[in-house]
Amino acid sequence: MTDLESPRQNRLLDALPAAEYERLLPHLELIPMPLGHVLHEAGSQLRYAYFPATCIVSKLYVMENGASAEIAVVGNDGVIGIALFMGGATMPNRAVVQSAGYAYRLPAHILMQEFDRSGECRNGALHDLLLRYTQALMTQMAQTAVCNRHHSIDQQLCRWLLLSLDRLPGNELTMTQELIANMLGVRREGVTEAAGKLQRAGLIDYSRGHIAVLDRPGLEARVCECYQVVKAEFERLLPPPGRATLGTIRLACPPKPDPA
Repeated sequence: MTDLESPRQNRLLDALPAAEYERLLPHLELIPMPLGHVLHEAGSQLRYAYFPATCIVSKLYVMENGASAEIAVVGNDGVIGIALFMGGATMPNRAVVQSAGYAYRLPAHILMQEFDRSGECRNGALHDLLLRYTQALMTQMAQTAVCNRHHSIDQQLCRWLLLSLDRLPGNELTMTQELIANMLGVRREGVTEAAGKLQRAGLIDYSRGHIAVLDRPGLEARVCECYQVVKAEFERLLPPPGRATLGTIRLACPPKPDPA
């Protein structure tokens, strides 16, 4: 297996110590993730967890009238399927691929088997990573709600582009304006105008659903505070890319009481 095909492309899997990584490796299945593919619908039973490698998955809340809005974006920094280990079994939202690529699929029972491993102190590396990731994801979801309420479409688009780029290996996205509008919960005309402003400023190049970021510092200068809040929380809670060790983030077992 080459580096380009390795599960280590996912930051959570990359951070695992060798023993835990090797236990999961035989069960990780590389699968294509085409644009628009739905991983799960709201309320459906989750049979797999997905660890994105080169794709982006959007978590959407879909209203009864069909309108939708993105509540979080997941890429090579995380996992789809937190309901499996949080005890809920299902999620009230849809997970759909917003940027094509591939991911590693892990059967639900294998994830839970590893999550519950470690006996009474429950301090396995995967256990700790998944809980920390869930906290970071909750921060992203909360900040998305604040951003959608208080900031302009231009700022929301900058935030969305930067969060997506942080979770991809390159600086390009394949995404239609209609899909972006659905993600942000705004009218397509608003996205067209916002994207046009960024393109005229030389920050992005947009053509036929293909977005290339030309000036990332320029985007960061325009984005609202929400992007940095989310980024800082992910950096605080999760190890950086590149075979990070878990020693600095593992939760210690409480000391056993002295025998009477």
